Amino acid sequence: MVKSPQAASMAKLLPTSGLSGLTKHLTRRATCRRCALLHPATKTFSTSISQEEERYGNRGRELREGTPRWQSTPPRMKAPFRLKSPVENNDFPVNEDPSRLDKVYTRVLGRGGDKILTEEVKWLAVTHKSFDHGRRGYNDRLAFLGKLIVELQTSLALVYGSSASQTEVVLEQDQYGRMPFRHPALEGLDSLTEHGKDKNVDKRRIAELSESYGLDAVVRWKPKRMTNLQWSGQSVVISQALYAIVGAVALQKGGHVANDVVRERILNPLGLQ
Repeated sequence: MVKSPQAASMAKLLPTSGLSGLTKHLTRRATCRRCALLHPATKTFSTSISQEEERYGNRGRELREGTPRWQSTPPRMKAPFRLKSPVENNDFPVNEDPSRLDKVYTRVLGRGGDKILTEEVKWLAVTHKSFDHGRRGYNDRLAFLGKLIVELQTSLALVYGSSASQTEVVLEQDQYGRMPFRHPALEGLDSLTEHGKDKNVDKRRIAELSESYGLDAVVRWKPKRMTNLQWSGQSVVISQALYAIVGAVALQKGGHVANDVVRERILNPLGLQ
């Protein structure tokens, strides 16, 4: 059989000896024990994660294990061993009774207040970041939003309240025959000062209001010194919990509901109409 010049040139480009050498090299690599360990032919993957957990994250773990995050620490957030030895007599008891928490929400939000928020959000709003090292979630962001809403409603109450209670002032012309400008919406601006806001909703008054609602009995936190809760910052923790409840209501029920809660359950008890 006579080969064409094109076939001869292709044979020179792809020599059979090179292909056979490559085949021998691959076979030797597969049969080498050391190479098989370094370059496994097949990879094995863990199948311990269920489909629900892979799709929904922590909610999938709750579906698989039946335990909500607020009730127990997620297993994957626990270290295999402790870095520090446990301190004796350092276990601060916190509330774990849902019925006790519902009673406090009823006092804070009024009748039916225990039904406004979901179970997970109710526990999240009263959980400080010092509790369980923050592994069950904490209320910092909810408190930030709630405090802004309280400050806004306080400013509006100061402006409109001062305008309604202000007596009629007789304005006179100046030496050039000009009359000062007046508008009903601007009458209460003189009362809108930083000192006026702090005087009505300062930390001490908010803490006393939170304690009267019973938040100090259900807030989950870890004090630095169990023998002195006030020194450890209990007033700040319970005030933050009250703000967090307002923020949670705003996210789940809307700003109009949160505004009503602030006016009726926070500002009115503090004497700010």
